[in-house]
Amino acid sequence: MSGPKQASNENAAPGASRSGALPNPDMTEAAEVVLPCADFDACLEFYRHELGFKIETIYPADKPTTAIVFGHGVRLRLERSAEPAAVTLRLTSTDPAFKAPVDVTAPNGARIIIAPKDKGYILPPIDQSFVFQPIGEEPDWGAGRAGMLYRDLIPNRQGGRFIASHIQIPTGGPVPDYVHFHKVRFQMIYCKAGWVRLAYEDQGEPFIMKAGDCVLQPPEIRHRVLECSDGLEVVEIGCPAEHPTMVDHAMTLPTGKLDPDRDFNGQLFVRHDAGKATWHPWRFDGFEYRDLGIEAATHGLARVRVAKAVGLTDAKGKTAFHTGEFLFLFALSGHGSLSVEGEGVFKLSPGDSTVIPAETPFSVNSDSDGLELLEIGIPAED
Repeated sequence: MSGPKQASNENAAPGASRSGALPNPDMTEAAEVVLPCADFDACLEFYRHELGFKIETIYPADKPTTAIVFGHGVRLRLERSAEPAAVTLRLTSTDPAFKAPVDVTAPNGARIIIAPKDKGYILPPIDQSFVFQPIGEEPDWGAGRAGMLYRDLIPNRQGGRFIASHIQIPTGGPVPDYVHFHKVRFQMIYCKAGWVRLAYEDQGEPFIMKAGDCVLQPPEIRHRVLECSDGLEVVEIGCPAEHPTMVDHAMTLPTGKLDPDRDFNGQLFVRHDAGKATWHPWRFDGFEYRDLGIEAATHGLARVRVAKAVGLTDAKGKTAFHTGEFLFLFALSGHGSLSVEGEGVFKLSPGDSTVIPAETPFSVNSDSDGLELLEIGIPAED
């Protein structure tokens, strides 16, 4: 089998040739100068605001470790690292015969990394485990993208397959966001407290999402957070846990179009208005639920519900279980208890969350003040 086609290079030194282990240089798509950053946040702010670079990609959103910025004819790859700030040139290749990154040294000693083009997210294998994450008296909030504070609800990420974040913006007003999109399999945002004004690609004018409302962000839909109230809190679920956030510098939102039936990578945009919801009996007696419309929009990939107790409940040994890859519960209000076979009984307070593995019996009870839960199941199942 012949190797990749060699590119002609009139400026190459006599006798110079490329290694067969390297990709076809004609198919090199982009070059990035890699800069390790011991203080990643300060480094990103410096290149953006002091030097005028623009963000192209940043990830992960809850605690960014990598950002690609561009400007002045160069692309920089900022990487959170304690290593000395040595400069590395990183090239990406679209050569289909090139499968794995290589690390080479130029004649002048410079380090060069050549990697296949990133095709988007990588979906790790299913790795289920039980998680109970209480909010505690002193929640651990970390700084994330666009000035938002993040609390990690699934520290083990279920093997990297899922991420759940409790996000807040304590002080309201304009949000320093930009038009961006995510390369994801699934992503939704539920408003727990306050309100936020959002703009989405081809979904009409900006709108207010208030407490109890929800949006499904289909893969790669462009969107932007415009402003919010004091004390905004949202819960965001994503799959996979690590996925690129891409900046779209060319698009302005709103786009002036309203196309609610537009397909975004096999999914539709959903804006659920809690005030228009209808309630149905939930899986446990004494509870009702409202469906947020995500099952239909994702063709069964996910089901999202809000369940509330309609009075005191007592499961009396009645349990339920699921057979899917992911079941997540987040306590929105009220108090109650969660019983999980083999794990124990856990008190539920607002802000607590849990992941329950498949085939694991569990039950939920509410105290007198009424428990309300956000439930996400992947895939959708009865």
